[in-house]
Amino acid sequence: MEEKNKAQSRRKFIQNGVRASLLLSLGVVSASALRRVTTGEYVWQIDPFKCTQCSRCATECVMSPSAVKCIHAFDLCGYCDLCGGYLKPDSNARSTAAENQLCPTAAIERRFIEEPYFEYHINEELCIGCAKCVAGCTSFGNGSMHLQIMHHICVNCNECSIARLCPSDAISRVPASEAYKVKGSWTNPA
Repeated sequence: MEEKNKAQSRRKFIQNGVRASLLLSLGVVSASALRRVTTGEYVWQIDPFKCTQCSRCATECVMSPSAVKCIHAFDLCGYCDLCGGYLKPDSNARSTAAENQLCPTAAIERRFIEEPYFEYHINEELCIGCAKCVAGCTSFGNGSMHLQIMHHICVNCNECSIARLCPSDAISRVPASEAYKVKGSWTNPA
């Protein structure tokens, strides 16, 4: 009889242990789901007002080519014939010839609208995030071109290798709902 009680108590002990471990794992899963719902997903973001066009986005990203691409804010663009983001400062002519283009991969496409206006589109597949066009647009234009991390390409590393080396601290983690900061006005929003 004593052996039967021992067997029952062992059985109860094992059942209680299994129940406790199931409750604990259910609690962990629930807490994880609750934390994900309340905190939301975070992504890496470049603040275009802090970016200094250092070109590290092209070389330091773990993706090849970089997940950082140029974005063009059309509402700021002057649609100039002489675009500082498209043409080299010392170019011989205002043409689409390769020797006149600032972009090393020809990622900027220039389209004629009407005399003397052109529209500039960024080919995301060709853009390597070198920031040459952004620096040119900022120096000789109105700053309508800027860099942005493309979240459909980015692997969202726990520690972004670009953010770690960014000299101006322009890259930070933000909620996915506030993912893209685009230059849509002349001043930094408060």
